[in-house]
Amino acid sequence: MVPEGLRYTAEHEWITATEGDSSVVRVGITDYAQDQLGDVVFVQLPSVGTSVSSGESVAEVESTKSVSEIYAPLDGEVTAVNDTLADTPELINSDPYGSGWMMELRVPDPRALDELLDAAAYQDLVEGS
Repeated sequence: MVPEGLRYTAEHEWITATEGDSSVVRVGITDYAQDQLGDVVFVQLPSVGTSVSSGESVAEVESTKSVSEIYAPLDGEVTAVNDTLADTPELINSDPYGSGWMMELRVPDPRALDELLDAAAYQDLVEGS
């Protein structure tokens, strides 16, 4: 199931505006991505204050199957990371759209979210793979 109200990338990241500040977005990986990875055992996140460019590798997720890159969905600056994942990376498997979020980015243009995939388009992408 692909949650409505989020935006998605073809690289299987989800993005949503945070409450209170539309220029800050929260980023994680989709349920499809975590399922493909298998049991997540380690997450390497960027440092707060890091500037990122859309499409650039910004994090790594290590699972029992492989190591996968996580890509910045938009240009921005990392304003927060989910430190809980250092001790409990399995949250990405159990709650990818909730407590398994990875980072928050301050983006220069919040309207850029509109250019990402909506839930229906992402569902079509996943079903086609």
